[in-house]
Amino acid sequence: MYLEAICNYARVATTSRVFRVGGVECHREQHEEESEGPTREKLHRYKAVLNCLGHRPLPYYNPVREKVRRYIREQALLRAGDRVAAAVSGGADSVALLRVLLELRAELGIVLTVAHFNHGLRGEQSDADEAFVAELAREHHLDFFPGHGSVRDHAFASKLGIEAAGREVRYRWFAQLAGQQRLDSVATAHTFDDQAETVLLKFLRGAGTKGLAGIYPVIGVAGDKKVRIVRPLLVVSREEVESYLESLAQSWREDESNLDHRFLRNRLRHELLPLLEREYNPKIRRLLNDVADTSHAEEDYWRDLAEREAAARTSPNQFSLEGFAHLPLALQRRVLKCFAESEGLTLDFAHVEKLRRCALGEGTRAELPGGAVVVRRRTSLQWRAAGQEVAWAYCYRLPVPGEIQITELRLTLRAEIVPEKFARDLPQEELLNPNLVGGELVVRNWRPGDRFWPAHSRSEEKLKRLFTEKHIAAEQRPKWPVALHGDEIIWVRGFPVAQTRQWRGNGDALRIGIISHGP
Repeated sequence: MYLEAICNYARVATTSRVFRVGGVECHREQHEEESEGPTREKLHRYKAVLNCLGHRPLPYYNPVREKVRRYIREQALLRAGDRVAAAVSGGADSVALLRVLLELRAELGIVLTVAHFNHGLRGEQSDADEAFVAELAREHHLDFFPGHGSVRDHAFASKLGIEAAGREVRYRWFAQLAGQQRLDSVATAHTFDDQAETVLLKFLRGAGTKGLAGIYPVIGVAGDKKVRIVRPLLVVSREEVESYLESLAQSWREDESNLDHRFLRNRLRHELLPLLEREYNPKIRRLLNDVADTSHAEEDYWRDLAEREAAARTSPNQFSLEGFAHLPLALQRRVLKCFAESEGLTLDFAHVEKLRRCALGEGTRAELPGGAVVVRRRTSLQWRAAGQEVAWAYCYRLPVPGEIQITELRLTLRAEIVPEKFARDLPQEELLNPNLVGGELVVRNWRPGDRFWPAHSRSEEKLKRLFTEKHIAAEQRPKWPVALHGDEIIWVRGFPVAQTRQWRGNGDALRIGIISHGP
């Protein structure tokens, strides 16, 4: 048994594909996936035999280390010469991340340090976590960088949940630290189980492909220096993490808030996922990780395609609709999302569809979150930010007869009395009966909901519909002038006068018209 153990440990340490244990041929890749079972037990037993016989310990095949090594290589997460901070909270996952990077740092050629952010959420427990991580860094002769922030204050100020606020504050600090310490990467300890939970949570919230891609292996965070956030443990389960730490006799800290079922993620972790695993699909975690991998690849492809198409169509505050209707449905949606994002707005599915219908001619206006408005012209969409329409609001009093200057439109509007003998030579639809109007009118801009009954029409209509019939561009409507007698609109620029106040051919008439434009 001694000789077999020596041979097998040598093979495990040096063979890239196949090794033998107890006379059984094993594939390295298969062993990495099947971390439990008789093969693993025999390896542990042979290690014990060698140690008892006083033989110098031989390299031991560690499935967690091998998985992480291979994943780092496949995803190009770290490069030789990188200065890397392991983000260590003190929990099992982050401690395992530090220990495995310690094992791999010489092979990878990285300079390793430890970063810990104290969120200040658990009082003395948070301080104890920081002290634990500081001691762990000292024990392994690593530089230790602590950070502090008030997550509760940020959550209140930004109206975010504690988890989201904590992530914002923490990642902002990572970027600051990277600039101060010239870091290339910060490694975080998201695991295989975290990925499954994230994808399921995103699905329950109605995410599309981007959301279902879950946790990306690497992202960039801008700050004093743009830093890469890398996730080397995405291929390692939480069970494997704890087994790995136990094999090293390495302790870790427990965060009691992870058991608090008031938090949605904790309920999903401790209730929903185990239920799905037990009652519906024992491989649900693997399935959810596969969804993330597939969605990630598809998102990368579609994003590149959509960004190129959107860039060709987008100019400041404007989006060309030339040929848009002939694009595939999926591309239409993604291109419009890119357009919205270029204007600083993230849209959900319902708002993307509202915008898409507007682009295809089903309406001339789409109201979006935050008060933003997109209006459709014949060949383009035009973007107006929140409050832009309000800037056109105006209201003046027009004496009859008399004139006013509408400074917002840079024009002069006049109400003049036309003697009967001259009125007969003018289009009757332009003339009002002064006896039905009074001595003063209110002139203001059009407002949503305004109704008007123009001469020679059957009934009152919404002005919005009349604008559409007359092909008045949506972006011009908010500043369009109307005149009122009391609460009734009796005159609208470019339309016949009100049916109820029209001059009928007897007596003097009243004409309202634009007599000059400003510079």
